Amino acid sequence: MHLTFFGSSLVSSYWNGAATYYRGLIRALHALGHQVTFCEPDAYDRQKNRDLAQDPSYARVIVYTTEAERDALMEQAFAESDWVIKCSGVGVWDAELEEAVSSRAGGTVMTAFLDVDAPATLGRIAADENDPARACIPRYDHIFTYGGGPPVVAEYERWGARVCTPIYNALDPDEHRPVEGVAIEYDLLFMGNRLPDREARVEEFFFRAARLCPEHKFLLGGEGWGWKNDMPANVTSLGHVPTARHNAVNASARLVLNIHRDSMVQNGWSPATRMFEAAGAASCQVTDEWRGIEDFFAPGEEILVAARAEDVARIVRETGDDDARRIGQAGRRRALADHTYTQRARQMDAILRTPVESAV
Repeated sequence: MHLTFFGSSLVSSYWNGAATYYRGLIRALHALGHQVTFCEPDAYDRQKNRDLAQDPSYARVIVYTTEAERDALMEQAFAESDWVIKCSGVGVWDAELEEAVSSRAGGTVMTAFLDVDAPATLGRIAADENDPARACIPRYDHIFTYGGGPPVVAEYERWGARVCTPIYNALDPDEHRPVEGVAIEYDLLFMGNRLPDREARVEEFFFRAARLCPEHKFLLGGEGWGWKNDMPANVTSLGHVPTARHNAVNASARLVLNIHRDSMVQNGWSPATRMFEAAGAASCQVTDEWRGIEDFFAPGEEILVAARAEDVARIVRETGDDDARRIGQAGRRRALADHTYTQRARQMDAILRTPVESAV
């Protein structure tokens, strides 16, 4: 089938954490035989900071700049596609795109909303009775989310969704893998952009843990942290880390920390893309505590769980190289067995094919 996505960016991960998810899922959908077009706006300097120098072989990428180009692409999408899929968080003209796609649901072209930040989306529409997404949700033929589990599914159904299915983040074995020959220089790594609804948790789980462990070396990657003027002395900041460098940066630390956004923790079942990426690199991961973690990795065996900064500090002090390697390798085995993008794409493929075949 021909699938057209309207999303933030496939070619740039600059201020765009969803890029890894889009790439893994769309590459796997292409491998299953689907033709994919990805439409993205020229916004937020992403085109100036591309980390895919060439467009990928698994998707046709179309960059648009004006409203006229946007509208023409929408007409083209409905003329040539079997499914048109609006992703959340495009960053410009989100409401207009959602109205354009959802209003054509129920026709010969199927429509879907792919929510890459479902807890935030649902929180926003619950707080604003005039949010235009309220009217769009019941129209779509399908709602997909990349996280959230039972609470998010129930909430989307409460807002009238016909059907809602989580398609979780995953591992791309070709992209996320161990790197040999990289020396371990740091005790704990955290990679993530500075975001308002995660900053307090980063302060607790990363910066306060660093202050509790002044004898250990902490590494920070991501945009926005250069503005922080009270960085602990034992923290090294890298700034933006292109996805091509993620494996090597993961390998440079004994432990890799994942810190989730407030809304994801509140809903649970929302593993960040970075968790599977780090698992692919066989990194020993430490995650902040949230409901549903055991559905993805076994705590204490395939991942370590921390409820506060003191737990992170204890893990840094007590987890030796051998234990870190054992846990990291166990996490990689679990990810390869249960959490690859091929498996996620097969789940989505079964849904994409069913309505079309039923209609025939």
